[in-house]
Amino acid sequence: MSPPALHLALRPLRCSTVWLGLGLLGFVRGACAQAEEIPTPSALKKLSVEQLMNMEVTSVSRRSEKLSETASAIQVITGDDIRRSGATSLPEALRLASNLQVAQLDASQWAISARGFNSPLANKMLVLMDGRTVYSPLFAGVFWDVQDTLLEDVNRIEVISGPGATLWGANAVNGVINVTTKNSKDTQGLLLEAGAGTEVTGLAGFRFGGLAGPNISYRVYSKYLDRDSTVFSDGKDVINTHRMAQSGFRVDWQASTDDLVTIQGDIYEGRTDQSLTRDSVTDGGNVLARWTHTISENSDFKLQLYFDRAHRNIPDSYSDLLDTYDVDFQYRFSMSDRNDIVCGLGYRLVEDDFRGTPTLALSPQSTSLQTFTGFVQDEIALIKDHLHLTLGTKVEHNDYTGLEFQPSARLAWKIDHRQLLWAAVSRAVRTPSRIDRDLDTPPVTFGSPNFDSEKLVAYELGYRLQPFERLSLSVAGFYNDYDDIRSLEPDSHLTPLPVSFSNGQKAHAYGVEFTADYHLTDWWRLRAGYTGMQLEIEPQGGRIDINNSRSEAADSNHQFSLRSSIDLPGNVEFDAAFRWVSRLTNPTVEVPDYGELDLRLAWRPKEQIEFSIVGQNLLNNHHAEFGALPGRQEIERGVYAKVLWRF
Repeated sequence: MSPPALHLALRPLRCSTVWLGLGLLGFVRGACAQAEEIPTPSALKKLSVEQLMNMEVTSVSRRSEKLSETASAIQVITGDDIRRSGATSLPEALRLASNLQVAQLDASQWAISARGFNSPLANKMLVLMDGRTVYSPLFAGVFWDVQDTLLEDVNRIEVISGPGATLWGANAVNGVINVTTKNSKDTQGLLLEAGAGTEVTGLAGFRFGGLAGPNISYRVYSKYLDRDSTVFSDGKDVINTHRMAQSGFRVDWQASTDDLVTIQGDIYEGRTDQSLTRDSVTDGGNVLARWTHTISENSDFKLQLYFDRAHRNIPDSYSDLLDTYDVDFQYRFSMSDRNDIVCGLGYRLVEDDFRGTPTLALSPQSTSLQTFTGFVQDEIALIKDHLHLTLGTKVEHNDYTGLEFQPSARLAWKIDHRQLLWAAVSRAVRTPSRIDRDLDTPPVTFGSPNFDSEKLVAYELGYRLQPFERLSLSVAGFYNDYDDIRSLEPDSHLTPLPVSFSNGQKAHAYGVEFTADYHLTDWWRLRAGYTGMQLEIEPQGGRIDINNSRSEAADSNHQFSLRSSIDLPGNVEFDAAFRWVSRLTNPTVEVPDYGELDLRLAWRPKEQIEFSIVGQNLLNNHHAEFGALPGRQEIERGVYAKVLWRF
């Protein structure tokens, strides 16, 4: 296993250009057999661009709205997109969003962020799994090795680049990832999948859905994934084979035409080999209950409660047990035909028990942290059906910094049914983590009881266009102004040690995100994405950062992706995905620019069965996506075959 992620967070982090082109050609029309799920994969695939733009999303305003009318830089990954990508885990599926920076570190760890500040412990991205916030107070981010589900059950993933703090709260600074799974009524019957290959050495999945009554549907699932070790730059194996098993259930009860009750949960266990000690182990589970009541066409409320337990044991490093209790209430109503108001209240309690070592310790070892939240947002129709102004704010109280205010304003101008121009200004904060406040590793590094929230004021401008029926385009520009960014400063100007965390840096980032979706024919679809970004971090006046303002991020300035989906005769699918990432450079990260290609060929001899072969990272024997020499780990070329059976 690579060095534990928490150790990586305490070291400076760093971040390359080759140009490649990719031409993908399809020449025969084909069709894909329908699956039994609703919506079926073939039904999603055959949606026109206009129908896709009318897909409803919920992450931007906490209510359903058409993608084409959303005043945000949002991309949607559908369940069919995931199926045709050949992804075997949630982090792999997130590569489909071109507004994300996704880097694989080793067999189990990933760095994922948007609009900068990417690292193994990126702390400015909020992730939701069916409404459950995936969050570790250790570093204010996400452990990606334990965030997964049966990918066949994913309905869509909404990816927002840009602040979402007004509705979702602290840590939704640079973006929001919202994973939504299908209602259990849409996953009836039995599904089995199995596969194996060179890097994905084993995968298996099981799901069964049924009815427990006329209005009660359910499903249960299990999945298993075994991923081979990564390699060093000389091609020698790293000992970090990763194995992950997860099971879960979901029950949906349509109690009345106006009431839907959902109960769901998951349990998981993962093991990663380590060369010098015992396996590292991650295990945990969660259970969530949600009641949605519709009052009228323009009014509803939602009450959600969940419990989440996460345990992580890295031998000779640390052991952490985290329990999270969360309750959230949301109410939507209209005061007039020109106002759509959504508001809510929330409470979260986290109980964390951290057992470290002399090189990685927290004081106190155990703690309880409470967060109280309230928000309100009003969408005002200034010119009905054309010009809308959305104003809102989140008020949050946490045990570290007290009250935090996170307001936003968004203006959307629907020029006509094919054009939308939008602008936004938002404030967001990244609240302190336990590492920031409680780190206690004398005589070297300490947290600070005075560590404050990192702050962002973001300015955005976007344009969405459907010039004709088969083509949609979207472009968004942004400028982010950060204050009180984390620094590592000596306690005295006379001696280099000890050092402690402080808020001694500022930063600004600016860039552009572009996406295009083109259905050349009914049987050939192309999607392209480009992100260009520049991030500059520097000490605030009179402050000293011993990492020279480069410890918080390692980001590429340019990345480009192109995906092709072709339906061939005989129920055959051919998919290709190319990505290019410019170099990453800073004092602890040195990754050359690279291009990679994934291919998938699938055949459905019958409606219920699918055979596929997937090639991943085909352009290089192995390549690096993060880290620095000499210990940098690299990702190998891989091929695997899979069979999927529905009945």
